[in-house]
Amino acid sequence: EKNTMKISIATTLTFTSVVGFAAGFAPNAVPKTATSLSMSSYPEVNGWSADPSKFCAGLPGSVAPLGEFDPLGLVSGFSVEEIKRYRESEVTHGRVAMLASLGYLVGESFHPFFGGVVSGPANSHLAQVQEVAPFFFVALTVAIGVSELYRAKTGWNAPPKELGKIVDDPNSAFGARLNDDYYPGDIGFDPLGFKPKSAFG
Repeated sequence: EKNTMKISIATTLTFTSVVGFAAGFAPNAVPKTATSLSMSSYPEVNGWSADPSKFCAGLPGSVAPLGEFDPLGLVSGFSVEEIKRYRESEVTHGRVAMLASLGYLVGESFHPFFGGVVSGPANSHLAQVQEVAPFFFVALTVAIGVSELYRAKTGWNAPPKELGKIVDDPNSAFGARLNDDYYPGDIGFDPLGFKPKSAFG
């Protein structure tokens, strides 16, 4: 019975691996170009102007050796608005993940906050903070809320008040549409001046 189970698991893993590998060579669907703006009227933002005929509307990021990497065709057929929304999500969650990883790794060796009381394995830090400073999480929630509200006011269109308008507009993504002159992830926060002055750096 154990041998049968091992064979079944091995067969399943082999099958899913082959399907996943084959999907990388599957042809992509022809992208749709239906957008709220015509191709020639997209504004240039940070040196980028949307081109619906290009991969990911021409957003930077396709570099060697992977190039235009989308083996499952996740963005094929998407409007420019939807592609920008995906990039916004990618950049935002990527930044949070990078900060969290850094905090997780550094926090075990360097912990000057809360009087140095919080120590030990990083997995236990949040529980220790909750014991030492329970109101920290209230302040953290407020700070995150203010940051997200600022990001929403900077980059996103205000959703229509009537639900019917949201449902009838295929490009609205249920009202979650970025402004046409907003570059995904660029909320204007660059206190150290790292942002390039042009598309060429």
